[in-house]
Amino acid sequence: MVGAVSAAWAAEPFNDRKDNEVRGSPEDETWQEQAYEMPVAGPDPASFIEFVVNSVKTNRFFVDRSHLAVGRDGAVRYVLVVRSPSGAESATFEGIRCDTRERRLYASWHEKGGWAPLKNSNWQLMGQSAYNRPRAALAEDYFCDGNAPPRDKKAALIRLEGGAEYTDPRKRMP
Repeated sequence: MVGAVSAAWAAEPFNDRKDNEVRGSPEDETWQEQAYEMPVAGPDPASFIEFVVNSVKTNRFFVDRSHLAVGRDGAVRYVLVVRSPSGAESATFEGIRCDTRERRLYASWHEKGGWAPLKNSNWQLMGQSAYNRPRAALAEDYFCDGNAPPRDKKAALIRLEGGAEYTDPRKRMP
């Protein structure tokens, strides 16, 4: 169901941790975040892919395809651009973990200063707040296949652009 945050995600918490609690639970001790590269260039409007967040109708939401990556650690990293009805934009470099329904904000974009890493950048549960709706929509409707991340950038782009799920030719049946 592309375009709407799934009721299952919105209605049921992943576990008993509070909304926006910082990660650190025992079940997560084996996962290690891989090294990642911050974007160098700013968001490129020519690379924007708009996606729909039905519950928030005033803003428009975009992912910059030039800054999208799927890490070996399973994290999907991307640049999210939010445009208000007046045309004002904000951009953040973020990550989503499909297996834990978490998000992380790494940096924010400032036109005059470039990317500014956030001081308190931790993995946090995606809650039901309006702030997290675009992230939950990306996870549920575009990036994640249940708790599994996309296979690669190409698979993520195909789903984000509204196409059929990418099938790895190496896994096709003869």
